[in-house]
Amino acid sequence: MNLDKPLSDKEFDELDHFLMSDAVGDDGMTMDALHGYLTAIAIGPEIIPLSEWLPNVWGLEDEEPQFESAKQSERIVNLIARFMNEVALTFEVAPKEFEPLFCVYELNGKEIIDGETWAWGFWEGMQLRAEAWEKLKSSPLAPLLRPIYLLGADEITEEETKLVDDPGKCHKLAIEVEAAIPHLYQYWLPIRNAHSPVELKQEPDEVCNCGSGKKHKDCCGAGPTVH
Repeated sequence: MNLDKPLSDKEFDELDHFLMSDAVGDDGMTMDALHGYLTAIAIGPEIIPLSEWLPNVWGLEDEEPQFESAKQSERIVNLIARFMNEVALTFEVAPKEFEPLFCVYELNGKEIIDGETWAWGFWEGMQLRAEAWEKLKSSPLAPLLRPIYLLGADEITEEETKLVDDPGKCHKLAIEVEAAIPHLYQYWLPIRNAHSPVELKQEPDEVCNCGSGKKHKDCCGAGPTVH
């Protein structure tokens, strides 16, 4: 299956259905949380291999989901890898066109954006390299993390809860989150590019350790392109 191919609507629904099923834990990620999580990984300071970040998706402690078969396991992991690749490719090709997968609903005749679950996923992705993300907090871009923190952190102060106790307030914070993402991407880009490729021996059909979601033979193991 082509890992560069974006998920179709049918495949998106298939993955959504699995993540909402009893096969994963109660704390497993929904599609909007997963999108936020993958975004943090895609734009963050370090390249993180799929083998490290994937287990957090299931919401299970040191356990695999209850897959019906090895074929289903391969299918679901492939869909997630392609979802990750879709996020990463958007930033590579057209970062200004990136849109968080926020939930939207109507309240009193107005369209309200609910970005809390997405922001939680992003915050979880940050925790994979929390020490590295700390460096940004002492930079001029530190205020950009504020709305992500308020919407997504597991714990905020009692005083801070007043900033997220109303749908309208959360709506405004979600808009701030979306505006912040391209700047965070640009901040970390030179640092990500400075990292040397992961030099681990891999089989051709293994998912590449660089985090792209592609098979090794189609990514870092492909060798130089001949023009």
